[in-house]
Amino acid sequence: METVKKESVSELTRKGACIAFFEAYSDLDSARMINLATPEATVHFLPLGENGKGTFWEFGKTVWELIMDCFPDVDNTVDTLTADGDTVTCRVAIYGTQQKEFMGLPIHGKVFNSDHIFVFHFDQQDRITALTVDWDHTRFVEQLSA
Repeated sequence: METVKKESVSELTRKGACIAFFEAYSDLDSARMINLATPEATVHFLPLGENGKGTFWEFGKTVWELIMDCFPDVDNTVDTLTADGDTVTCRVAIYGTQQKEFMGLPIHGKVFNSDHIFVFHFDQQDRITALTVDWDHTRFVEQLSA
């Protein structure tokens, strides 16, 4: 007989917040995305190193709005969500067609499809306090290059 891990209400609520985040991303609604986080929340886009760190509400919002502007059809598919206490790890495919220059990458009208790992951390009120995002940046750039 297989043992099934029972999830707490908080873990389920936090998974729901992650789904709400990705739905807002699909809807190109950065305000809904950031409102899931505390005002002090941080974000770190790992492949960008130290330049990829900042506040969720300002830096994160700026990055997500830039992506939405340059890839107006950006969308995502959530493959898995795994909750462990105050942390939810999400494996997500992000994809879209480049319509404007993006971070020094000229427009070639190419499509990217990139697997991402989002690691959300939550407080006791089930609000996001920190997010790290990782992806294969070299492959992302290769897909958009001529």
